[in-house]
Amino acid sequence: MTLPEPVALVLAPVGRDAQIASAILATGNIRTRICDTLEATLPLLDVAHCLVIAEEALTSADRNEFASWLDNQPAWSDFPIVLLVMRGKEVDKRLTFLDRYLIVLERPFLASSLTNSVRSAVRARDRQLEVKSYIEQKQEVADRQRLLIRELHHRVKNTLANVRAMMGATARSSDSVDGFVRDFSARIVSLAETHSMLTDDYWQTASLQRLLLGELRHYDTTDHPRILLDGPEVALVADIAIPVGMAFHELASNSSKFGSLSTSQGGLDVRWTIDDSGPMRQVNLDWREYNGPEVHPPKRRGFGTILLEKVVAVQCDAKVALHYHPSGLRFTMALPLRDTRLVPSYS
Repeated sequence: MTLPEPVALVLAPVGRDAQIASAILATGNIRTRICDTLEATLPLLDVAHCLVIAEEALTSADRNEFASWLDNQPAWSDFPIVLLVMRGKEVDKRLTFLDRYLIVLERPFLASSLTNSVRSAVRARDRQLEVKSYIEQKQEVADRQRLLIRELHHRVKNTLANVRAMMGATARSSDSVDGFVRDFSARIVSLAETHSMLTDDYWQTASLQRLLLGELRHYDTTDHPRILLDGPEVALVADIAIPVGMAFHELASNSSKFGSLSTSQGGLDVRWTIDDSGPMRQVNLDWREYNGPEVHPPKRRGFGTILLEKVVAVQCDAKVALHYHPSGLRFTMALPLRDTRLVPSYS
């Protein structure tokens, strides 16, 4: 049913009227398609720019479906029809349903009259299609805005729960008010940076590498590089990015206090790959610290450990493991990559 654009349908079943009209329009560089019956014409109306039709093609056919199609056009549409009638005769009263859409052309007509009439109809349809495109774009923007508001409500609710959990955990692990303020503020800043990444991205995703860079850039210098990040670009949806970003903050903070990043000789390698072999794509991440102080398993489970083993594992459906090797902490994570996006494709 796809037709070249723009195109005028021609329905004039008596004699050679259709062929003559089509030939005249072709000299004016207007594409046409000749139709044999009104029934065959109807499926093509949605992709045509106008209809050139002889009066007798309507009076001798069942017009109900055609009238229904005209009545049910969307608000932006006013489909143009060029009606060919005999000179000196009134338009048949049975065709009054065409009044809103009609350009009447008396036969016999000049070639220029037909060409100009159809060209005006095609231009009118072009303008209508521009209006349609504008309306659709506005609707897409409105739909996206509604989805973003829903996502914002969802994210704010989760964020408040995260803040409350962080506040309680930080309070339990702090020895002083100053320590509480310092650690709690750092966690809030990390959470805010992840939210900024998500807000700035149209798809509401955050880059895995940017999450790592945001937490680790403070501990690396160009004069003394000691952090290696190696892996493909990975976009994490919001529900995954937030807990993963918090996990990276806890790992980096712990390393800067007790691990390899607490000494100038220590280093950190973070590598990740994409695994497409299973039913769902997943990222396999390996965090390895080296040349730092000797590592010992913690005597108590802190907020970071709980976050990694409970929140990330449960909320993200990830498999995580902490290995307290004497030579350096190792953290591994197999993270399923959900590909659900919260906003429609739009450009």
